[in-house]
Amino acid sequence: MIATTINRVGRDGLLAIFVLVAIALGAVLHLSGNPVAGDVVWGGATVVVLVPLAVEVARTVAGGRVGVDAIALLAMGVAVALGEYLAGAVVALMLAGGNTLEAYASGRARRELRTLLAHAPRRARRYSDGEVEEVDVAALVPGDVVLVRTGEVLPVDGVVESGTSAVDEATVTGESLPRDVHPGSTVRSGTVNVGSQVEVLAQRSAEESTYSGIVRLVRAAEQERAPFVRLADRYSTIFLPLTLAVATAAWLASGDPVRALAVLVVATPCPLILATPVAIISGVSRAASRGIVVKGGGTIEALGEARTVLIDKTGTLTAGEPEVSNVQIVNGVEKSEIVRLAASLDQSSAHVLAEALVADARQRGYRLKLAEDTVESPGEGIAGTVEGRSVALGRLAWLRQRGIAVPSGFSATAAPGGTAGAASIFVAIDGRLAGVIALADRLRPDSAETLRELEDAGVERLRLVTGDDAHVARDIARLAGISDVAAECSPQDKLELVRSEQRRGDGGVVMVGDGVNDAPALALADVGIAMGARGATAASESADAVLTVDRVDRVADAIRIGRRSLRIARQSILVGMGLSMVAMGFAAFGFIAPVAGALLQEGIDLAVILNALRALRPGPEERTA
Repeated sequence: MIATTINRVGRDGLLAIFVLVAIALGAVLHLSGNPVAGDVVWGGATVVVLVPLAVEVARTVAGGRVGVDAIALLAMGVAVALGEYLAGAVVALMLAGGNTLEAYASGRARRELRTLLAHAPRRARRYSDGEVEEVDVAALVPGDVVLVRTGEVLPVDGVVESGTSAVDEATVTGESLPRDVHPGSTVRSGTVNVGSQVEVLAQRSAEESTYSGIVRLVRAAEQERAPFVRLADRYSTIFLPLTLAVATAAWLASGDPVRALAVLVVATPCPLILATPVAIISGVSRAASRGIVVKGGGTIEALGEARTVLIDKTGTLTAGEPEVSNVQIVNGVEKSEIVRLAASLDQSSAHVLAEALVADARQRGYRLKLAEDTVESPGEGIAGTVEGRSVALGRLAWLRQRGIAVPSGFSATAAPGGTAGAASIFVAIDGRLAGVIALADRLRPDSAETLRELEDAGVERLRLVTGDDAHVARDIARLAGISDVAAECSPQDKLELVRSEQRRGDGGVVMVGDGVNDAPALALADVGIAMGARGATAASESADAVLTVDRVDRVADAIRIGRRSLRIARQSILVGMGLSMVAMGFAAFGFIAPVAGALLQEGIDLAVILNALRALRPGPEERTA
């Protein structure tokens, strides 16, 4: 689409230059006493633009609608028929020049999307047999260790194996400040290493990485024509008959068909043709700069109309990554030692809680050791030897089956309190129960503020929708400040909730989620927004917009951007049509000649395009990053 835009700028630009040269040549021929030749040049230039336009209008009519460019076709055709060749050539110049401006403005509006695509990593330095080899990014697989030097783009998602540095995540997330990373830190493809060189252990292939997912989403966004252009066509269903009525009345009242031509010329609806897609695509670009990849202009329009937001809990309001919330000591072993030994053993497990415990321990700076002689019972527990000590962890019943000594009266319900929905991991060291680790999903720090911002952005109804049990859902909702909760929902239940909200007819319905179970609801909602910072998922594929930064507050940003872009687009339409109708009145009474009317309309076009480009800038209601 970017290449198409560039080609279109060149094609329409050359056409505009051709018509401009023809106008100048025709003027020279007229001044040199050869008006017939001059008229031929002007008429020929008009026909060059008129013929392809006639084909395009015929296609739209065959498709069952009349587009906004029908008036331009009528203006040029009538000009040629009445011998007003200069007026026809000026309209042709206006149309070709306007199309060039539109293509340029759309390219300007796509700047952030273009940056995303150009920034995609293509080569990587991979360790192989102790040596570094340069390979295509596509050749990387999970488990590869890559060297990322200062200033290079990270090629895959992974974990820092060695080295301390900082990464610039602005291209992916929109954050302006670099993030410090150290061994154990997760890093994402597409970010830039701005510190010392690091070694990164790949966790995903390049095709499955965060940046590849973003690139696919951007390319999908570029393929979709903004439905708001069709809204401009709907405006034309009113504007076209009005124009024809005024032109006919001016002709009948004056007996001069040139007045009808002047009305058609000043009514050429370039504000409808140009301003609406520019404003909407500017909104798409503005969203991309805030870490929100929008799959087309239709999503911007729907965001502008949104009044209801359904928001998932896990991975959306909460971080979606359990972490240690509490440690209960049973027989005197220090809390840090319980967590360190348990995490060292859990490095050998693929269980989701094991991954969470290991990540939490590394984040705390604990030095983990590899376990030996590990034995795992999936879903029950794991045992092994760490630093010569016998360590086992998992369910209490499983530990008892292995002969672990448990204090009398101690039960599985004796888990650390204080956190709703916490998962308990029972840890035994040297044959005795040593402690209990509670892992819980935490509320995102920006959740409560986000909900207030959604209300400020015009959201009238907010519901928490989750598959978790009602007790946990209510606790999270209370902390976040949400009063309306739908808990224990299956994917089908979430679909029905979306349908129910849509039947209310209170404006657009936005669904925010991140899991596979959210994908159907995301696809059904007027706008589905996926938390896609961790890479491409089923949710990301089915959503209309994807947050590439792991921050739920960007949902409020997306709605604000949609509101502002839609407001500017409508403003551009109404102002452009208003100015054109005023000019039509003057033309109908003979105060504006066809050539002067064409030049006046060109000024109106430029004004509305510049106004539409305001959607690229942050509005006064938008938060600063």
